[in-house]
Amino acid sequence: MKNLILILFLIVGTAVSAQSISKNALGIRVGDNDGFGGEISYQHYLKENNRLEFDLGWRDSNNVDAFKLVGLYQWVMPIDGGFHWYVGAGGGVGSFDAGENDGVFALVAGDLGIEYDFDFPLLISLDMRPELGFNDNYSDDLDLDIALGLRYQF
Repeated sequence: MKNLILILFLIVGTAVSAQSISKNALGIRVGDNDGFGGEISYQHYLKENNRLEFDLGWRDSNNVDAFKLVGLYQWVMPIDGGFHWYVGAGGGVGSFDAGENDGVFALVAGDLGIEYDFDFPLLISLDMRPELGFNDNYSDDLDLDIALGLRYQF
């Protein structure tokens, strides 16, 4: 009976740890909706199913080049196996070059995605981040940023 309880405890403990999110993850996030962009991405565990994500990157779209920093609070929910889905909200700041119009902007962002946590310390994700930018000198803009992320977990 003791062996059965020990085995059951180990199985449940392994299943719970497989569904938890890592303490830290560092990598890249690549994509965009109307051009190309890349970001250095960092995720930090807060509590059971919550984390912070910070992305520092560059965007090259049809009319505007931008450099930005975005911070998001995310809720992570297990699906099955190593799959999770997540949703988040946050904001950011940046600078842009639009030909004759250069300046700074602020943005609010949402986040919706799916990720797979491999047995080794790699996390791959696909997400959509709607961003609404605000600036007095250039038109306010809604951007549906779609990207693929690869992060090393530690």
